[in-house]
Formats: sequence, C-alpha cells, structure tokens
Amino acid sequence: MQIQFSPSMRTVTISSSNGFLDLMKVRVAARLVSYRNFFHAILILAFLLPFVFILTAVVTLEGVNKCSSFGCLGRRLGPKFLGRQDDSMRLVKELYEILEQVHSEEIPDNLKLPKSFPEFVLELKSMQYDANTFAITLKATIENLEREVRKSKLAEQLNKHFAAIAIPKGIHCLSLLLTDEYSSNANARKQLPPPEMLPVLSDNSYHHFILASDNILAASVVVTSAVRSSLKPEKIVFHVITDKKTYAAMHSWFALNPLSPAIVEVKSVHQFGWLTRENVPILGAIEGHHAVRDHYHGNHVLDVNTSDNPHVFSAKLQARSPKYVSILNHLRMYLPELYPNLSKVVFLDDDVVVQQDLSPLWDVDLGGKVIGAVETCKGDDGWVMSKHFNNYFNFSHPLIAQHLNPNDCAWAYGMNIFDLEAWRRTNISGTYHFWLNENLKSNLSLWKLGTLPPALIAFRGHKTDLNRVSKAAVIHYNGQSKPWLEIGFKHLQPFWTKYVNYSNDFIRSCHILKPQWTNK
Repeated sequence: MQIQFSPSMRTVTISSSNGFLDLMKVRVAARLVSYRNFFHAILILAFLLPFVFILTAVVTLEGVNKCSSFGCLGRRLGPKFLGRQDDSMRLVKELYEILEQVHSEEIPDNLKLPKSFPEFVLELKSMQYDANTFAITLKATIENLEREVRKSKLAEQLNKHFAAIAIPKGIHCLSLLLTDEYSSNANARKQLPPPEMLPVLSDNSYHHFILASDNILAASVVVTSAVRSSLKPEKIVFHVITDKKTYAAMHSWFALNPLSPAIVEVKSVHQFGWLTRENVPILGAIEGHHAVRDHYHGNHVLDVNTSDNPHVFSAKLQARSPKYVSILNHLRMYLPELYPNLSKVVFLDDDVVVQQDLSPLWDVDLGGKVIGAVETCKGDDGWVMSKHFNNYFNFSHPLIAQHLNPNDCAWAYGMNIFDLEAWRRTNISGTYHFWLNENLKSNLSLWKLGTLPPALIAFRGHKTDLNRVSKAAVIHYNGQSKPWLEIGFKHLQPFWTKYVNYSNDFIRSCHILKPQWTNK
C-alpha cells in the first residue's frame, strides 16, 4: 500500500499493490481542516483498512461448528458491519423448518430411542446424525417420554382411587374395639340422649344438625368441630345416622365421649320404621340392578381409557366409588319423613369440619325455598368453583338435553339447610325417584357420579344461595383426598386433626397417631 501527497498537500493518493484498492484520490478543501489533523485521519484509515479485509476473510472462512471468543466476535459483529445476516439466527431458522417438516412424519417402528438425555447426547455425537434424523429422533424421544409420564400419572390416579375407597386399618380397628365395648360395657350402651332430654329431639327452638356416616372418626370430628365452634353449644342437637353394622361402635363412641352441653342422638337406618323398601322402592332397585353392581362393585378400570387426561381418568374412577350406592348417601332425600316433627335442619357430610358458629343459618330466610346451598360455579378457585350442570350430566343424551341447561350453576352437597315444612308441600322426592329410575333404565348413561346429579334436578327452583352466609364457615374435603387418609392434602389436614383426641384410649390402641407435621 502506498500513500502519495501532492507538493501542495491539497491531494492525497492511496494505491494498493494487491489490487484491493486500485486508486483513491482525496482532494483537501482549503482552510476547512488543518493539514496535521487530516494527515492523522489518513493514517488511521490506512491502518484500519487491512483489518476490515482480514475480518471479512475470517467471516467467510470461519466454520459454524467451533466458536472461540474472537471468532464469535468476528462472526457476530462482522456481518453487522457488512450488512449480512447472523449465521446463528439462520441456523435456528433452519432448525425450525426441519422440526416443522418432521412434525407430520411417521416415526419408524424400528427406531431405537435413548432412555435418558446423556444417552441421547452420546448417541448424537457417536452417530453423527444429519439434521433430519436428529429431528425425528428428538420427536420420538419426546413423545415416548410423554407416554411414560401419562402412564405414571394414570397409575398414580388408580392407586389413589383404591386408597380412597379402602377402609384405613386404624379406623377399622376403632370400629371393632368400640363394638366389643358396646357388648361388654354398660356405659357404652347407655341411652342417647338421656330419657329426660328426649323431648329436645323434636323441639324446634333448638338447632338440629343431621349427619349420616359409617366412619366413626369422621363423624366425631364433624360433631366436635360444630360444638366447639358454636357460640350457643347448649342449643345444638346432633342426629347421627349410621348403618346397622356400625351402629354399636358409633353409639359407644358418643356414649363414652359426651360433648356436653350439646345433645347427641345415634340411630341406625334399621331403627327408622318409615324407611322400608315399600316406601322407598327405588333403593331396592338400585341395590339389585345389574348395571349398578357391575359399575360400583365390578372391575373399576374396565371402561377407563389410558388416553384420557388424568382429570378425566380420575373422575371416571371416582364415579365408581361404592359409597354412591350406600343408603346413607340417599338419606337426605327423606328427611321430611324421617323427622316429621322438625321444621328446619342443617345436613352435614362427614367430610366437613366446622370453622365458625353456624347459628346464623337458622336466621336465614329461605324465602319459601326448600334448600340453602353454596353455589360452586363462581369463585376464586377455577377448578373447584367452576361447576355447572355440564360437569355432571351427559348432555349427548336426548332426555338430558331436552330438560336441562348445561350452563345452570351447580351447588355443594357438603352443608345444606333444609326447610322441611316447605319441602313437605312439594314433590321433590318424587322427582328424585323419577330421575333415579330413568338413569337405571338408560343403564347409567344420564350421569355416573353419585347422588348429587339427581338432587340438582330435584331441587331446581327450590334452592337459595348460601355463599354470603357460610363463607369460610365450613371446610368441605370433597373428592378422594379425605383428611383421615394418607393421601389427604397435607396443608389442609391440620384443620381436621385438631379435633381428633389422640390421647383417647381407643384411638391409641388402634395406633391412630397424630401426624408429625401437624400443629401441636
């Protein structure tokens, strides 16, 4: 490279011997810049031009597979100076195109898939895949992992289902010990309530609660939490209903563990003279129906599909819980007949725990409606509080589509207040029986989950919302994860376990231990 100055310093000529720049002449305007400054600028320009040439050569010759810090600088900055596209971005776009191309391609049956990411990387290096093979292998590996994850989740749901319908050993032991105590201990057999308190059982100035359960521990928590949370425990009367096999144990528990000043009555279904197959023929039909036996007592995985998402799979399993054919789950539909002298009652499920005084429920004006319930179609919890009729009914069935609106709001069955006098003026029980019978005739194709769906139909037009009154008053452990099970939600169990007397001799004998993570 040669630089020539004219004698007057008005012209500068730059020439290159290698042909990169053949000739460059610069005429310097008079008096605009000093000769010294211009001379310095020319020297800097002459110094930079070879580097621009070298940088261009590096960008052209450098590969994309190896990248030193200096090389990356050349590849990333050089194209920007020269107006070229970044090679790394071009590579990413090409990868997108390849992945899009193999998205619709079939995966070869004989393709061997790596079992882990390190194995995938090792195979990638050793086999030196081309881009298309790499993309197909990646797709097949991800799809295989998705299948494995789905199988694991479905297996988890299946195990959870069997854990939920099984009776925990400690609770079974408690029932056996208390039954034995009933036969050997007169105090366990004493009348509940005492004879002098019998008139209270039909006195409408008291607050009457009804609970139907065959779970002694759960029933004790419901009653204990309601009494301890009440501002007027002396006004509480609990009517506990259980089945014949649990009656002796349930009676023993409440006889030996009184909750004074509250009144507790324990009765078995066989002690209600009105509750017969003649008065309630549909219950006998449910128990004897072949589809019901197969559905609730047969193979619980017969009609579930491993392609279902875990929520659908879980719902199908839950719908097969044998508790849904228990008479205890249908009893609330016969409260006006079972308690003919009562006018207003609160019915509680055995999977609730009472957090606040429920006395205000008796001040609620139902406005002539029969039932007060908490609606479950609106709320902060998008999973629990988003239930409409389409979550419970099969709207592809013409009978359902003709009579019901899929967008109607559902409501909870865990805590309800009933105006029995208003109920006796309706045909709610008849409507309930009609739909139960229609579901049996359709081979359980109208709905398959429990006793709530027919109740949603039977009480349509007879319900008022309790959201405002009962906010946070009761925790309802709906679903499979009951608080007395190992699969219960750990962060919610302390609200329930604080009402369990772990120092009780029967509970200790059955090794029902307080979980270590609960509050002391």
